[in-house]
Amino acid sequence: MRSLDLAREVCERYHPGLLKALAGVPYAERERPGGPVIGMFRAHGGVGMLVPAAFGGHGADAVQAVAVQRALGALSPSLAAAVTMHHFTAAMLYSLAGRGGRLTSAQLAVLHEVVPKRQLMASGWAEGRTQANILTPSVTARPVEGGFVLTGAKKPCSLSASMDWLTASVAVPGPDGRAELALALVPAGSEGMEVRPFWGSDLLAGAESDEVVLQDVFVPRELVVRTTATDPGRLDDLQSAGFVWFELLISAGYTGAAGALVEAVVDGERGTAGERARLALRLEAALAVLEGAARAVREGLAGEAAVAAVLVARYAVQEALPAVAAQALELLGGLDFIRAPGHARMAGVVRALAFHPPSRAGAAEPLLRYFGGGPLELA
Repeated sequence: MRSLDLAREVCERYHPGLLKALAGVPYAERERPGGPVIGMFRAHGGVGMLVPAAFGGHGADAVQAVAVQRALGALSPSLAAAVTMHHFTAAMLYSLAGRGGRLTSAQLAVLHEVVPKRQLMASGWAEGRTQANILTPSVTARPVEGGFVLTGAKKPCSLSASMDWLTASVAVPGPDGRAELALALVPAGSEGMEVRPFWGSDLLAGAESDEVVLQDVFVPRELVVRTTATDPGRLDDLQSAGFVWFELLISAGYTGAAGALVEAVVDGERGTAGERARLALRLEAALAVLEGAARAVREGLAGEAAVAAVLVARYAVQEALPAVAAQALELLGGLDFIRAPGHARMAGVVRALAFHPPSRAGAAEPLLRYFGGGPLELA
């Protein structure tokens, strides 16, 4: 399909050879626990897509990033889901790095190593907790001499076996004693960090989404990004930017998976021309909404307006994809179901978009208030 071919061209531009390498591995192998796809992503320079050129990366924009994620999702939904966590974390951190004085020299040194050393950053934000905002702290931080001691857990935590850094949202005591948001950069393998089995589904099993437990893990003060009295908005823009990137990228990966099914129907000339056209139109309509939101972000849409735009796109995609996948499977037919089990697994995968926060039910009232002229306040 043209739209998926265009996405592949963008992916090839940023990660030459990656798609060919992935396609050379059977689907079941790509999606199994401990499979090779994350290592292949790392080997083909995947970590640098959203990293600015000043730090050795590609500095891709939102539209390009959505295209790359679609291309990856069409081959390995597990990989697309896993690297969403790296990419949205990179987008947040490097947005701060581009503003003088907002990161310490130690924090900047970490960011300068990511691309040259092909390091992956896992997300210890609250994604995965029922009804939770992805940016709600799931780890507490106790001040000690020279830094903080972190305690808590993230489950599921994609990239748990391959991460070089865990970036964790933490609650730290503010000047008035009340908890405030901060961001800790935790080296993988730190004393007190443990990865425990968690993911029990065959779907998305290659994303390494197990539990990461922090039990009294020390993090130096210079590796914790905090709000300060002189810069009270330091993390506000970080939260909005991270939320926007997460929703765009996670939706794009699942759209790619559905696109692979539609492509199989169209290329195989399954069903009537009218049936194929209706199927493709439904997918392309969802894609247009997602790309429209990405384009608006690229052109400067920010804050609440950007969050609302990407949520509208995400829920439109979420509603469309299960129907697209079911129709595609029906048109592919029973023999395909028997002989190509990867298609059935792809169809199951797209339903997982509904399980990423915020849930549609949880966002309903905040969005209604926003549509009516009020603020957009997600819990």
